[in-house]
Amino acid sequence: MTETGQSGGPSNRVVILGALSAIAIATARIYATERAALVLAGRNAERLRALADDLRARGASQVEIAAVDLEAAAADAPKHMADWKTKLGGLDHVHVIYGYLGEQAKASADPAELARIVSSNYATAVQWCEAAANIMRVQKRGSVVAVSSVAGDRGRQSNYAYGSAKGGLALYMQGLAHSLAPTGARAAVVKPGFVDTPMTDRMKKGGPLWASPDKVARIIRRSADRGGPIQYAPGMWRLIMLMIRSVPTFVFHKTKV
Repeated sequence: MTETGQSGGPSNRVVILGALSAIAIATARIYATERAALVLAGRNAERLRALADDLRARGASQVEIAAVDLEAAAADAPKHMADWKTKLGGLDHVHVIYGYLGEQAKASADPAELARIVSSNYATAVQWCEAAANIMRVQKRGSVVAVSSVAGDRGRQSNYAYGSAKGGLALYMQGLAHSLAPTGARAAVVKPGFVDTPMTDRMKKGGPLWASPDKVARIIRRSADRGGPIQYAPGMWRLIMLMIRSVPTFVFHKTKV
């Protein structure tokens, strides 16, 4: 299923996986103001069409929508990537922004919940990243940017299933960046802290540790063009997580985080 935007040469050709999350929408809007050509991939076709209209109004030169279950379709990621590259007339950046927070208590008792957390946040995400990276490798340019989480920096009782999957994704992206470096293409992982999105609605919000989707999106956009393979969003989380990782185990195990 596709929707085509106004004519004219785009500044970038971009695929956004998980395009209906708050962070992904904010990222897509940045690209729209740059007159980029976009593929928006997500489950809900009606919402994708509405987003496509919004992005055209903001200046996107072309918008294609792909109503697809990204977890179920991951085994066919190379085919989808090739198709989307053809529709856009090339491919400059791929952003992998989908995921599933889940509930740790439920995951501990329900193997299906645990499997969904691992599949969404790691197993299928890396399939999409590798398919995109293989295109960048051949053309010797472009970028793959995945969104992980600071939760992956140290396992905590409150969300260790989610954290371990996001931590694995971050390590994978670090290795992917190393692999792509000789080719001229690049990979990066963005690690947000607390972000005010519907996914975090169960949490108490407010205060200096919370960021808006727009702020995280600006870091994601910048990461596509420059910067190291690991980006914290906002940057203060690099120091915060360094301190958390430095807490001795015998002290850490007395906490309830």
